[in-house]
Amino acid sequence: MIINLSENNSIFNNFMSEIRHEVIQKDSMRFRRNLERTSEIFAYEISKNLEYETQDIQTPLGISQINVLKEQPVIASILRAGLPMHQGLLNVFDKADNGFISAYRKYEKDGQFNIKLEYAACPKLTNRTLIVTDPMLATGSSFELAVKELKKYGKPKHIHLVILIASKEGISYLKKKLNFSNITLWVGAIDDELTAKSYIVPGLGDAGDLAFGTKK
Repeated sequence: MIINLSENNSIFNNFMSEIRHEVIQKDSMRFRRNLERTSEIFAYEISKNLEYETQDIQTPLGISQINVLKEQPVIASILRAGLPMHQGLLNVFDKADNGFISAYRKYEKDGQFNIKLEYAACPKLTNRTLIVTDPMLATGSSFELAVKELKKYGKPKHIHLVILIASKEGISYLKKKLNFSNITLWVGAIDDELTAKSYIVPGLGDAGDLAFGTKK
């Protein structure tokens, strides 16, 4: 299942407009906060699909029966660009366990690159709900490696992939490489073009650099 939040009008689109805007996005603090805010909306939407149980809550005047989450999900982000989105999800699922994946493009002299995965830390995932987040889905290779690595910690009952901007090519790649029978893909927008250097167009630029500064 693919759910595109930009297909319906909401305040989410205001945040997206600022994230993409070539002038506004230069304010790195605002860029990080907007990533965080969009992720809070993603979390709210995901929460509608989780399991709940009824609890008796003691108020000052009596008992109120309220449906509450049966279990908190596990949130895993791809470093480093995924950190602001991770925080947004954690703001909502504030008792969630957390995982982290280091996956990045290793460029060669000819401009070609391979995806390198050097670090992973995660709690047990067997029969739990897993949310994996990163702002961009370009080729899909990073997400493929991240999900396969995380599955070494156990088989989740359901996986939610949270992506701000995805390319059509990246989505098609994930459909071929991952079992979508227990995966929901949440996106903020789907862009048509992926360049020869695997940049999404119109995209937003390098999310990691915009959030945390340029790297060597």
